[in-house]
Amino acid sequence: MTDEAMIENRTFDEIAVGESASVTRTLSKRDIQLFALVSGDVNPAHLDEDYAESDFFRRVIAHGMWGGGLISAVLGTELPGPGAIYLGQSLRFLRPVGIGDAITATVTVTEKRADKHILLLDCRCDNQNGETVITGEAQVKAPTKKIRRPRIALPDIRLSDHDGYHRLIEGVRGNPARTAIAHPCSAAALAAAVEAAEAGLIDPILVGPRARILAAAAEAGKDVAAYRIVESAHSHDSAAKAVELVRAGEAVLLMKGSLHTDELMGAVVSRATGLRTERRISHAYVMDVPGHPTPLIITDAAINIAPNLEEKADIIRNAIDLAHVLDIGQPRVAILSAVETVNPAMPTTLDAAALCKMADRGQITGGLLDGPLAFDNAISEAAAKEKGIVSPVAGKADILVVPDLEAGNMLAKQLTFLGGADAAGIVLGARVPIILTSRADSLRTRLASCAVAVLVARAATKAAPGLPEGMRT
Repeated sequence: MTDEAMIENRTFDEIAVGESASVTRTLSKRDIQLFALVSGDVNPAHLDEDYAESDFFRRVIAHGMWGGGLISAVLGTELPGPGAIYLGQSLRFLRPVGIGDAITATVTVTEKRADKHILLLDCRCDNQNGETVITGEAQVKAPTKKIRRPRIALPDIRLSDHDGYHRLIEGVRGNPARTAIAHPCSAAALAAAVEAAEAGLIDPILVGPRARILAAAAEAGKDVAAYRIVESAHSHDSAAKAVELVRAGEAVLLMKGSLHTDELMGAVVSRATGLRTERRISHAYVMDVPGHPTPLIITDAAINIAPNLEEKADIIRNAIDLAHVLDIGQPRVAILSAVETVNPAMPTTLDAAALCKMADRGQITGGLLDGPLAFDNAISEAAAKEKGIVSPVAGKADILVVPDLEAGNMLAKQLTFLGGADAAGIVLGARVPIILTSRADSLRTRLASCAVAVLVARAATKAAPGLPEGMRT
């Protein structure tokens, strides 16, 4: 085992007065979040940028004891190292420490007390500009026996800070979009609509039997007096009337309430009265996955059960348009299968190859396509390199096109429930974006779905083809 993989102490007899040791660490936002998580200190001066800008230091600063922890690290790993017993510590905080500051913690032995093997050490922390931010004195009982142990590997920690979600909500808040809510007749569906309205995302029109809407509002503890209610006889009628509100230009978004998805989509795809366009309607999840540097669009996970080649082409077109709305200029589209080679026995690999050729011929535009790609090769550059895959998409995909609904649904839910991902779901390809919510969805998912739909409606791109001028926000 190399010396770098070991940790070794200095015994009392080996240490001389005047001897010193130090460690340097650069403060990151993640450091502050982890310290707050462990300590429970959620003072807004450390975590709330808006508050911090108006506070004394005009910026987010580290917890004072974060710097104190660096001193402890020197004492526990360098001087004296393993076997040291901390007896006391005084600290004086002279300057704040902000994100990006490189702090060097140094301890220097000032006195040795042989009777009890005690060391007194001068302690200081300096920033990258040579300014002292912390001073103090430590009292340590030094070890008398040599200790040399393997350096323990720390666990990987992924923080779900929901930054992507917060940026998304803030980006659309304050200019609510008129939204027809089809049959919000359960407490969960009614609450989803009202919470989105309270967040400044939508201006809801509640379509359903008035008595049932009011009963749902009472159960959810929500006041709906300020919202328009359009009376309907039953769930099918709610779907039809909600769609008609969109067709008439009275709403720019459509949102599912407590009716079945098939009922709502039946009204949407009706050739006589619906919201169909030349595009195949499809669903997309926008996933913010902890540890992954960029959002992932997964499609289709809710509408098309087993899409054929032509349908997959439209699914990709819809997803590319959504990516453009999300400011991904030329999205990388990975067409997923179980393998990364074309295999005549696996139809999904043949579809992937055909879709890539369609893109080569200009039949699918606006993005870079590659496939078939296995999931690991699509999102991990290391996995793609290991397989020898040379591609502008492999390892860097923005859009994951799944082979069928079952695969997409399982992938999205695994990322949400096991990976801690934030998700936003939206139906594309109709005249307006459609928000599908589920009783199992978190409040973040419901609000994020509304926010993405608002972005699409505002952009008025091909992601909502055929949208009349009067229906735009």
